[in-house]
Amino acid sequence: MEIQATNALIGTRVVIPTAKIKYCLYARKSTESEERQILSIESQVKEMLELAEKEGLEIIDIRRESHSAKDSGQRPIFKEILEDIRKERFNGILTWAPDRLSRNAGDLGSLVDLMDQKLLLQIRTYGQSFINSPNEKFLLMILCSQAKLENDNKSVNVKRGLRTKCEMGLRPGPPPVGYLNEKRVDRKGYVVIDHQRAPVIKKMFEKVAYEKWSGHKIYNWLKFEINFKSVKSNKGLSFGNIYQLLGNPYYYGVFEYPLKSGNFYTGKHEPLITKELFDQVQNQVKSQIIKSESKEFAFTKLMTCGLCGSGITADEKFKKQKNGNIHRHVYYSCTRVRDRNCKGGYINEIDLIKQFETLIEKIDIDEIGIKEKIKAKVEEIKKFNHMILGNNEKILIADIDIKNYAKYILREGKDIEKRELLGCLKSKISLKDKTIYLN
Repeated sequence: MEIQATNALIGTRVVIPTAKIKYCLYARKSTESEERQILSIESQVKEMLELAEKEGLEIIDIRRESHSAKDSGQRPIFKEILEDIRKERFNGILTWAPDRLSRNAGDLGSLVDLMDQKLLLQIRTYGQSFINSPNEKFLLMILCSQAKLENDNKSVNVKRGLRTKCEMGLRPGPPPVGYLNEKRVDRKGYVVIDHQRAPVIKKMFEKVAYEKWSGHKIYNWLKFEINFKSVKSNKGLSFGNIYQLLGNPYYYGVFEYPLKSGNFYTGKHEPLITKELFDQVQNQVKSQIIKSESKEFAFTKLMTCGLCGSGITADEKFKKQKNGNIHRHVYYSCTRVRDRNCKGGYINEIDLIKQFETLIEKIDIDEIGIKEKIKAKVEEIKKFNHMILGNNEKILIADIDIKNYAKYILREGKDIEKRELLGCLKSKISLKDKTIYLN
């Protein structure tokens, strides 16, 4: 059996023996907004199967994909098809339209190369056929290039539209917590104040600026005292959400778009706070971060609470004795982020180190991921003894007690060395009822 394929644009007629061609049916869902009315994947498959039955085409596989064809090499299914053609599993592609295959020069070039190598004999679409002839390959490239041009123009137009919207004082995207989109059709993009949540947002800024509240205290207030929830997710705000909200200039009347671009616009929305209040909050948040970073403790960010799953924080206390000596004590406890009423309690750093020493003694030596670094440290000591002290005594790596060295780091090492040691443990550390254990 033979089929005659005609391309109306170039007026050529070719005769292709169908017995030589085995097709892969490829259907791709469009992700471009202008093409939402194009047939769905299953509709494409249905139409092309009817065409194959009508014309007696042999289809040996059906592939479906939802990735965009704008970027080269980003479609895993399409890449599999190209590889299967090279392996000569099939030598024809059946698809709805040329732009289903490619909207970029890279993927188009791969198809044409396979045609030149006579591995891809034919590309069939609903209304056209493309074989390895100069005219038909040229037409294929024109149609796919036209699709790429449409994509590029659309991107330019979208960016121009967004910039115009910003210049009008309308911020693209959903409004931040405390505002709602207007529901009027003629006011698309405009926002109004959310009278249920806006007062809470304003009070957050005031509590940080005037009462020096921390993010942790704000979080507890929102979650446990007023049960605050956002409109979009109907969930409470996380720590990240809180600090992101406190740093958003939208609340005093301006916005940056795109983010971190340095392009600021004056919004048409009603501000919730003043610029002075916003600046005061930024200074307070910055001072809290600096204060937090200046107090780095050895074992924070390494453990979680075994009761509620929150993180473990630390604080220091100073006690002055009668003789004038001042002693520093560090205590670790649950942050109570996930459970405000967690009964995790406090543990002194000295007691914690003793437990870590016991833990090091019990665990398998392979559990200590820092073992190789300890060996390297010993080699460094050997070289120092030889070069500076003239000591030629040989220290064998096998003689080194890795666990004792690890305990030495816990007792006498710097905070960064302690953190590095425990951070190399292959298991996670939990603190429960003033006792540590590995998960």
